[in-house]
Amino acid sequence: MSESTITFVILGVAVVLFVWNRLPVEVVALGVALSLWATDVLTIEQAVSGFGETTILFIASLFVVSEALDSTGVTAWAGQQLIARAGTSQTRLLVFTMLLVALLTAVISVNGAVAALVPMVVVIAVRLGRVPSKLMMPLAFGAHAGSMLALTGTPVSVIVSDAAHDAGAGRFGFFEFTLVGVPLVAGVILITVVLGNRLLPDRTAEVIPPDLSQFARTLAEQYEIDHSMARLVVDASSPLVGVARGALDREWDERTTLTGVQRAGRGGLGTDDPVAAGDVLVVSGRPEFVEALHEPLGVRTAPTTVDQPDDQSLLNREIGVAEFIVPPRSEFIGRRVFPGMVFGGSKVVVLAVQRNGEHTRGEVTLAAGDTMLVQGTWQALEQSPPPMLVVDDPAMVRRQAVPLGLGAKQALAVVAAMVVLLATGLVPAVVAGLLAAGALVLLNVVPLPQAYRSISWTTIVLVGGMTPLSAAMQQTGAAQKLADGLIDLVGDAGPYALVAGLFVLTAVLGQLISNMATALIVIPIAVTAAAELDVSASPVLMAVNIAAAAAFITPVATPANLMVMGPGGYKFGDYWKLGSCMLVFFGLVAVFYVPLIWSF
Repeated sequence: MSESTITFVILGVAVVLFVWNRLPVEVVALGVALSLWATDVLTIEQAVSGFGETTILFIASLFVVSEALDSTGVTAWAGQQLIARAGTSQTRLLVFTMLLVALLTAVISVNGAVAALVPMVVVIAVRLGRVPSKLMMPLAFGAHAGSMLALTGTPVSVIVSDAAHDAGAGRFGFFEFTLVGVPLVAGVILITVVLGNRLLPDRTAEVIPPDLSQFARTLAEQYEIDHSMARLVVDASSPLVGVARGALDREWDERTTLTGVQRAGRGGLGTDDPVAAGDVLVVSGRPEFVEALHEPLGVRTAPTTVDQPDDQSLLNREIGVAEFIVPPRSEFIGRRVFPGMVFGGSKVVVLAVQRNGEHTRGEVTLAAGDTMLVQGTWQALEQSPPPMLVVDDPAMVRRQAVPLGLGAKQALAVVAAMVVLLATGLVPAVVAGLLAAGALVLLNVVPLPQAYRSISWTTIVLVGGMTPLSAAMQQTGAAQKLADGLIDLVGDAGPYALVAGLFVLTAVLGQLISNMATALIVIPIAVTAAAELDVSASPVLMAVNIAAAAAFITPVATPANLMVMGPGGYKFGDYWKLGSCMLVFFGLVAVFYVPLIWSF
């Protein structure tokens, strides 16, 4: 069996496994690379060479940049601007939504933009009395079109740009994609405005994502938070030192109320426990009355995040709130807590406790099912103690409810610098991406563990594992055979027919398997066919890029399509109606418009 035949077999098996969708795509991709080595088609160095490509590093760096914009609240801010400007017009809301997701996608990727905006757009639709199904699919389709606005919009653009360079046509510039992206975005919006109402179902999802934009106000009302809380540290010279906790009530001013006493490293003091220097008294009262206690009682005000715990100060760039539930068998059952105490050594402060939905006053012994409202730094809340259950993910709350949060300005500055470097070509794209990711980590906008978590390792492994297949197709002549077959099929119709054939091939595969896997399969065929016809690879590869983005027909074509399926209440067969119109439009742009920009 020849090497090209073996390559065809491996390619066919890979496509079947991708469509079968029973194995993780990472496993299939790694299996492809190892199979090419095991059959002696490639050496081991060639089989793993995909993981050493600069493309891999650049794509990974873009995930970190995307995480910075999302985690610092830039996307939340953009969503709030949408709310402020959309008004009550459904058409205006639709246009603004699609424009916003397209612009975000150009910087933070399709999946990141859609994931960030889905909850917000659903909430807007519900507030305005619209069904989310009229907005969810346009949101995903707008993101697909927006991915063509810039080099950073999708990893496929990075792969295509590198392939054009390797073919001798030169890389695509950062904003060269805009020449195609703008008409694509405009056309997708126009088609949706004209045909969306007729082709999209009128359906409401069973489960709607929560609206966390008013999170602080909701909790402040539910928990009846005390607005006059203060924490007082007992000095060594205080007359309270040595006094039993149970006797303190007799020492207290009638204008202030003692909520509890806490000792560093433990919870509240028992009735018979004596007060010691360094203990913290949590009191309620007007600030001037609390301050009047300093001298006679030998206490001083301790720094706290709950000096003014109203709905305006519960959340800010540094500080947030979270609801904890005490689960059965928790180690916290039986512990005494009270509003104002620092809880569990985790640097979060208890604001309120409820039992069976009823607000408790003063000190309480925790039982299973109790809920606590706590406040602390976002980092402390996101590292909440394992024995406790968190009602709403603090990271999700922060991203929705705190627009332009801590690090937003640094993130925007770093992204702007990266765009300048990419647009001017002063440094290679991978260097610009790594500099941006490194700066975000060094500035602590994205801490290193968060940076690792932000990278889609599925994407990295998929590209690294499938890249050797592209090399094998060219090295063994498999790509040449497929290109010859495609050229024979189109006959003497010329390069336009070639582009049309490649578009159909890429688009069909892209509805069934990952668009990155599709691109890596089709790119070597496209390059070889372009050389065979003696035409430039640039328009041919750009057409492949557009076809890879035209994943409109099925919900499984891309993660973004799947993300909107639940909130939109869609069924599998809902996508093809509007999606087929988009696919035809993308095909027309690829075949007839692209050659006007990049000539054959």
